[in-house]
Amino acid sequence: MKEITITTQFSAFDTIQELPADIQELMAQAIAIRKKAYAPYSKFRVGAALLLDNGKVVLGSNQENAAYPSGLCAERVAVFQAGALYPEATILKIAITAASDTNTTTAPIPPCGACRQSIAEYEFKQEVPIEIYFMGEIGLIYKSDSLKNLLPFMFDKNFL
Repeated sequence: MKEITITTQFSAFDTIQELPADIQELMAQAIAIRKKAYAPYSKFRVGAALLLDNGKVVLGSNQENAAYPSGLCAERVAVFQAGALYPEATILKIAITAASDTNTTTAPIPPCGACRQSIAEYEFKQEVPIEIYFMGEIGLIYKSDSLKNLLPFMFDKNFL
């Protein structure tokens, strides 16, 4: 038997003001769209803002449904919309923010597993890493230089 060690590295910012100016603006858009999320069941609102290489910003917020599996996370709403509207564009950066209607989220909230896999599909397709910034409602913001940090054993078309 052998042990495998996987190391990932993230940058941590104490406040939004520490982020580069372009990411501050992207996060501001993620916060604004988060407030428009449809989350009557979980009371947990998520917003995502994607910056594409063509300069466009694509937004997404979580959309819930009484039949829980029928809803969709903010990250996938934004990623799939970018893929539909700008199929040739490269996703450069994603800003994600999450907030609860019942308590203040102070820890960075990463994408769920399904969203990680969906983002991985686009990172693999475009052959360019996607910078991912994520936060709660307030407090720390984490930056990953690639989805590979969040999903080191990525499943992609090479396994099919």
